Amino acid sequence: MRQRWRRGADLRHGRAVSEHTFSAFRAVPRTGVIYVTTEAQKMGFRFGAEGWCNLGQGQPETGPLPGAPARIESLPIALDDQEYAPVPGLWELREGVAGMYNELYRKGLPSKYTAENVSISGGGRVSLLRAAAALGRINLGHFLPDYTAYEELLDVFRLFSPIPILLEGDKGYAFPPEALEREIVGRGLGAILLSNPCNPTGKVVGGDDLARWVALSRENDCALLMDEFYSHYIWNRPGDPTPMESAARYVEDVDRDPVVLFDGLTKNWRYPGWRITWTVAPRAIIEGVASAGSFLDGGGSKPMQRAACAIVTAEHARAETTAISRAFGRKRQLLLDGLRALGVTLDVEPEGGFYVWGSVAKLPAPLNTGMGFFRAALAEKIITVPGEFFDVNPGKRRIGRSSRFRDHVRFSFGPEESVLHTALVRLERIVAAAQA
Repeated sequence: MRQRWRRGADLRHGRAVSEHTFSAFRAVPRTGVIYVTTEAQKMGFRFGAEGWCNLGQGQPETGPLPGAPARIESLPIALDDQEYAPVPGLWELREGVAGMYNELYRKGLPSKYTAENVSISGGGRVSLLRAAAALGRINLGHFLPDYTAYEELLDVFRLFSPIPILLEGDKGYAFPPEALEREIVGRGLGAILLSNPCNPTGKVVGGDDLARWVALSRENDCALLMDEFYSHYIWNRPGDPTPMESAARYVEDVDRDPVVLFDGLTKNWRYPGWRITWTVAPRAIIEGVASAGSFLDGGGSKPMQRAACAIVTAEHARAETTAISRAFGRKRQLLLDGLRALGVTLDVEPEGGFYVWGSVAKLPAPLNTGMGFFRAALAEKIITVPGEFFDVNPGKRRIGRSSRFRDHVRFSFGPEESVLHTALVRLERIVAAAQA
C-alpha cells in the first residue's frame, strides 16, 4: 500500500497542516457546520456541554414549547420492526405524508398526492443524495449563497453539470420569475436546486412568485428541486398563526409537474435525531429516487418510521408551527436587535428559517471577516459559521482568491433563548475589546 505525507491540507482556512494520507482516498472537505463544530471540539466543546453558545447549529431547540404538541420521549419497538423497512418507506407513513400535503396545500384541487408520490429517507442529505443520483445528463442550476452541504452533493455525481446562479445582497437576494426564466432558457437548465426558505439568507420565494416558478418549471420541463426543510419557519406573514409555504400549493398535476419537494421531521417537527425525511414528487420520479436508495442507503429506520406515522398529520403540523412562530419569532427579534447593536449589517432580514445572515465588514479588525469573527468568538465559547462556506463551489471549479461572502457570518437562533442572551453579552465584550 502506497502512503505519503501531504502538507497544506486545509490552506483555504489559513492553516497549513501535516497529515498522513492514502493514495486511494481523496480529501473530503467538511461542510460549514461540521468544520466549525470540529474546531470547537478542539477547544473542549461537546454537545450538551455547559458554557457554550452554539450559534452555528443547524438544528432547532428540541424541548417543549408553549402550546406545542407534547414531545415524544420513548418509543415502542414491535417485533417485526427489527426487520428492514422497504426502501421507499413504510406504506402507512407514505400515505400519511401524502394526506398531510393534500390537507395543508391541495384542498379544492383535483390532483392529489398518494403514497406513490412519496419516498421516505433516513435524513435530509440522504433524500437529496437519492434525487441527485437519479438525475441524468443535464445542466443543474444552483444559487449562491445556499446550503453548504450542496457543494459535495453537486460534485460527487458526474452525470449532471452544476451551474451557479448569483444572488445579490444589494437586491435582497431576490430572484424574480423573469430572471428564473432567463436562466432556464439561456443556460438550458434541466433542473434547479434551492433551499426555500434559503439557508443562510432566510429569503423566501412564496405566493405569486412561487406559483410562477412552478409554472415555469412545468412550461420548460425544468425540474424544481425544492429543499423545504424550513418551510414552517415563515416570518413575512404577520397575522397568520400557522405560516407555512410549499410549492405543493401551486402544482397543477402531481404526476406531471416536475416539482420535487424535500422535507421531514428534522426542522419543522423539531426531531432532528429521528432522521426521518421524505421526498414528494411525481410517481415516475419517486420510482427513480427509490431505485437510487436501494444501492445508496438501503432504506431508513423501521421503528422510527412507525413512530412518525402518529405525528405526520396536518393537525400536528399546524399546532407545532403555531408554537414555533411564537417562540422563534421572539428569538429572531432578539438576535436581530442584538447583532445590529454590535454593528453587524444585514442585506435582508430573514423572511424564513432560523438564521440571520449578516456582514461584519464594518466591525474592527480582526472581526471584519467571517473567519476572523469566527475565531474571536470561538475563543469566548461562541460558535458561528463563516459566510464563505455558503459560496457553493462544486469541485472548486470557480477560481478566485476569496469568496464573495468572506465578510459574512451565519448566526443561528435555533438554540434556547437564554443561550442567545449569553452569546450577545459575550459578543458585545469581544467587539468592545477590538475597538479599544
